Amino acid sequence: MENGAAKPVIVAIDGPSGTGKSSTSKAVAAQLGLSYLDTGAQYRAITWWMVTNGIDIEDPSAIAAVAGKPEIVSGTDPGNPTITVDGVDVSGPIRTQEVTSKVSAVSAVPEVRARITELQRSLATSAEIGIVVEGRDIGTTVLPDADLKIFLTASPEARAARRSGELKGADVHATREALIKRDAADSSRKTSPLAKADDAVEVDTTELTLSQVIECVVTLVEEKRAGK
Repeated sequence: MENGAAKPVIVAIDGPSGTGKSSTSKAVAAQLGLSYLDTGAQYRAITWWMVTNGIDIEDPSAIAAVAGKPEIVSGTDPGNPTITVDGVDVSGPIRTQEVTSKVSAVSAVPEVRARITELQRSLATSAEIGIVVEGRDIGTTVLPDADLKIFLTASPEARAARRSGELKGADVHATREALIKRDAADSSRKTSPLAKADDAVEVDTTELTLSQVIECVVTLVEEKRAGK
C-alpha cells in the first residue's frame, strides 16, 4: 500500500524518562513519514513560562490562574521538532535543570493538564498522515483511542546511565535518585498519572540498543497499518 493511501495511524508512546522514548519516537516517525509530538516539551514550555514570569511554583492555584495565558506552538516535523512560547523559540531553555526540577509540580496542576491535553488532541487529530505522540499519559488519557499504544520501560540503572550521558557531567547515582523521585511524583499524581494502558504493548529497553528498540516499534506500527 502506498503511503498516501494508508489511513493515518496514531501511535502513543509512553513511559518514564530515560527509556529512549524521544529518540525512538522521533526515529520511528521519520522512518515511517509520520508527524511527531513531544508532549514533555509542552509541559516544559509551560513550566519555563511560569518560571520566567515569576509564578510561585509551590502554589497550584497561582499556576492554575495563568495556565491559559502562554501561547504554545509545537512543530511536528520529526527531523526538526520546534517549540515556541508566545513566538519565542524555547527548545534550548526548556532543557535546563531549573525547568526540569519544576516540571512535575507544574504538570500536576489539573488546569495545566487540561490545557495541554486539549493542545495535544488537536495536533493528533489534525495530523493528515498520522503521528507518533510521546509522553506519560498519552495512551491512558490524551489519546485513549490511539491505533497503537506502546509503553517503554527500562531498569532505573539503565535509565540513569542514559540520562547522565545526555546531561553532560551528571552523576549517575544522583540521576538515578532524581529519576526515581520523578517517577514517584508522576505515578502518584491525581490527574493523569504515568501509567501503562491496559491495551499497550510493553517494550523493555534495558538490554536493547536504540536501533533495536526503533526496529521493534517500526514493526509494530507496520503490522498495525497492515491490519494484523
